Amino acid sequence: MSSKSEDFVGETWDYCLADSLVKLGSGLAVGTVLSLVMFKRKKWPIIFGMGAGLGMGISNCQHAFRDPHLTKMLNYKLKEKDTKSEKKES
Repeated sequence: MSSKSEDFVGETWDYCLADSLVKLGSGLAVGTVLSLVMFKRKKWPIIFGMGAGLGMGISNCQHAFRDPHLTKMLNYKLKEKDTKSEKKES
């Protein structure tokens, strides 16, 4: 079954949005914890964490769109070794 290029672009956009939201949320969480624990409830650690997370998400999106032909390890299926034929050859 062949896939259309539109499907590939759509999957890449879905990956980018999901990855960016996860990284943004992680930066928010880390910034909030640091703000509460170390920096006396200042706002800048939260903003910095969100910005760093969003920046990492955008960087990953750029990489996904610039190198679209790199295969991902999730697409590979491992084959089991045939141990019976190896024993017969020995």
